[in-house]
Amino acid sequence: MDNIVEDLKSGALVPFLGMGVFKEVIAKDGSTLPYDSDSMVLALNNGRAMSPRLMYEYSRAAMSLEQRKGREFIVQMTNHIYSSKEYEVPLVYTFLKEIQPPYMIDTNMDDSACKVYEDVPHFMITGVSRVMGGYDRFVIYLYDVETKQYNIVEKEKLNADIPILFKPMGSTVPAMDFIVSDADFVDWLTEAMGGYALPPFLKQYKQEKSYLFLGIDFGRDTFRMVANEITLGLKDGIVVEPKEALTKKEQSFIEKHDLKAHRAEINDFIKAIQCAKS
Repeated sequence: MDNIVEDLKSGALVPFLGMGVFKEVIAKDGSTLPYDSDSMVLALNNGRAMSPRLMYEYSRAAMSLEQRKGREFIVQMTNHIYSSKEYEVPLVYTFLKEIQPPYMIDTNMDDSACKVYEDVPHFMITGVSRVMGGYDRFVIYLYDVETKQYNIVEKEKLNADIPILFKPMGSTVPAMDFIVSDADFVDWLTEAMGGYALPPFLKQYKQEKSYLFLGIDFGRDTFRMVANEITLGLKDGIVVEPKEALTKKEQSFIEKHDLKAHRAEINDFIKAIQCAKS
């Protein structure tokens, strides 16, 4: 615990955030935000459960809805989930705003991570899928503090002089680009395996980093694959996981990547770090 803040500040330890960080977040209208696959399916389908096969992973449910209602429905529904409600950002983001780590990975699709760096220039890389005219599955933006706007820049401009926020599954801002359905993930992961999901600079910059995984469900095949591709060349890391027992797939992933599982609720973990810091 003693070195986590220092390692986050130096960039030796990279935050890697997932949907689980929203577990205790309640919007001002009293509703909850999706914090796992089941709650994401319900949010995408207007609160209605779907068949067990589709409930298994929200990307399956999103694909089914896309096939029936069209791609634009999924895009607008995903945006609606996060943009139609007022809510306080999860505790982990307010904690990270005090630190503003040099590099952060956020697989959530809302703009909470953007607020971590809202007062400093930074790069934001968002994932895209099923695009024409090239293999790259990312867009790079440079944030202008004065105008509060993100402007697209060429991939050669990316550097470590300012913080880098990587949102591989897309974001509500500045454009509604989301990796949410099975077709999105298949396309993105295929190009990721070919080396086209990360800018060239980031491929080198991320080598030998340690990762702090918060809210990532390694019980889901899709996110194990996403994490594996994004962290290739990692040194080690910590997985904060409140579950008493891990599945064989989760345990295998953790051991293979030299990670340590820390049994705790995410907010309790963050509060413990804050107490140790003070």
